[in-house]
Amino acid sequence: MPDIKWMIKAREFTNCNCAYGCPCQFNALPTHGFCQAVVGMEIDEGYHGHTRLDGIRFAGVFRWPGAIHEGRGEAAVIVDERATDEQRHALLRILSGEDTEPGATVFQVFSTTLENVHDPIFAAIDFEVDIDARTARLRVPGVTEGHGEPIKNPVTGAEHRARIDLPHGFEYSLAEMGRGWTKATGPIKFELSDSYGQFAHIHLSQSGIVH
Repeated sequence: MPDIKWMIKAREFTNCNCAYGCPCQFNALPTHGFCQAVVGMEIDEGYHGHTRLDGIRFAGVFRWPGAIHEGRGEAAVIVDERATDEQRHALLRILSGEDTEPGATVFQVFSTTLENVHDPIFAAIDFEVDIDARTARLRVPGVTEGHGEPIKNPVTGAEHRARIDLPHGFEYSLAEMGRGWTKATGPIKFELSDSYGQFAHIHLSQSGIVH
């Protein structure tokens, strides 16, 4: 067991290059054979040891040349410029998979697949997400800008609702499906258009999802 205990309750928006539904969630290979993704989160309530993390935002830009589990990934992590030095240190330990049981969280699992992690970026993060409405906006000047919205029925134009339920997941238990558009401009560059969008409530600790 890790010596330091931590917990975060957060709201998340993820946009990746796969088709709606994301094969990763079903242990299948990426739609196009590789993975590019941008994630934004806002912590509603959280701590790392004695350091509170309430209200702090963070984001990540990721790229893998194949499936995530095959490794060789690249990542850039952005931490809210409003965070104190103590909060920055605490959050970076969580996001890098430290103080976490092996395999317990998406942060720890992803950390084992990365070979190039850029220096952390401390910047203003403009982030809004409404899980139930499947809408989101994420903007970090000079790094990434994107938004999410519901999937639409191609015939009627009505909003289509679908969810993924993962009883034994390491990121979320239940996520709303949508779609997203993102332009990542640095240090990792790519563009996503009308691809997989994920909207979820996150409740994690050093031991995994808190049920």
